[in-house]
Amino acid sequence: MSTPPVVWTIAGFDPSSGAGITADLKTISSLDCYGVACITALTVQNTLGVRRVEPVAPQTVRETLQVLLEDFPPSAIKIGMLATSGIATVVADFLDTLPQPLCPIILDPILRSSSGAELLDEAGTAILRTRLLPLATVVTPNCQEAAVLTTLTADDPEALAHTLLKLGSTAAVVTGGDVAGDDSSDVLAYTLRGVEFLETLSAPRIHSSSTHGTGCAFSTAIACFLAPATPARAASSSIPAAVTSAKLFVRRAIQCAPGLGHGNGPMGLDHAGCQ
Repeated sequence: MSTPPVVWTIAGFDPSSGAGITADLKTISSLDCYGVACITALTVQNTLGVRRVEPVAPQTVRETLQVLLEDFPPSAIKIGMLATSGIATVVADFLDTLPQPLCPIILDPILRSSSGAELLDEAGTAILRTRLLPLATVVTPNCQEAAVLTTLTADDPEALAHTLLKLGSTAAVVTGGDVAGDDSSDVLAYTLRGVEFLETLSAPRIHSSSTHGTGCAFSTAIACFLAPATPARAASSSIPAAVTSAKLFVRRAIQCAPGLGHGNGPMGLDHAGCQ
């Protein structure tokens, strides 16, 4: 049996297992990788919304990252909810110490929950913009998150994706799942051999009440699809394929949702029993 790629998730804990660390680990396992996790915050939430957030102490995050590195060198790293500027700084400092070239780093800039709860403070957003974006292989905001990061309006996803590249990310996917309409279009921007490419990835919207954690699963799936690649490949032609495969994975997970919860329910990330 071959050794699976090790994919890290640095994110918050959702006790309903629809998003965050638990959803990430299910996604990683489903895609035949081995997942390890650094929890940044505990949340009090269910499918009806986030009620409270309790950030983990930055020193605990620092020690967790270091002890994981000693035993599980990452093939890819997914970064999700960071909660505070202190935690964002710790993560940025840690990534700065990793040997070059970096493994693929997928940044899912979670600023607010779908129910409106703030999940990263303003100072943390600034660190995300100035220190983490330049380290990202792929950044995966929705339109509103991209607007905050770029200080542009949210109604031009092409301009948002282009600007995210200018801020330092190797590739950017501005997701359209939160935009009303029958089409779910994502805009992918990436640079290959010094040339910038812009692609629109369209698909019919799946009308479902089980879409909790789509952004988490999407970014984590990208990390998994890039994990077996070398850093050189991950930074070039494999990115569009990874993004397309991750989009298909999430669509399948929505179709395979178990129908649990009274609000925005979890997806079927293991695709178990889904025909």
